[in-house]
Amino acid sequence: MFAFGAARSRRRMSLVPMVDLVLLLLVFFMLVARFGPERAVPVRAGGGYAGPPRLVEVLPDGLRLNGVALAPRDLLAELVRLTASGGDAVVLRPEPGVDLERLTRVMALMEAAGFRNLALVEAVP
Repeated sequence: MFAFGAARSRRRMSLVPMVDLVLLLLVFFMLVARFGPERAVPVRAGGGYAGPPRLVEVLPDGLRLNGVALAPRDLLAELVRLTASGGDAVVLRPEPGVDLERLTRVMALMEAAGFRNLALVEAVP
């Protein structure tokens, strides 16, 4: 028969490399994670609505005020005409297909123009 030498006991696999890898992944994800919001949109409920209708529909490629398509500059001018002050409520309704970035840009545009009382409503299918 063949003699290959003395039989050796099986070596157990070391867990040290796996623990090192898990710790490195943990450190990586802790460094790239965002722990706080960059910008928060205040949401509050309640309050009444008075005055002429001010419904701004946010489309993927444009804006409508009370059903009339307007450029952003014309929209702001018309809203100034329809409101008594920047505290009057303006209703925003994003249409299906509008992404959050587009909606946030429109809200920032309106906030920069002095409209701080924005109400966000969902489009009814």
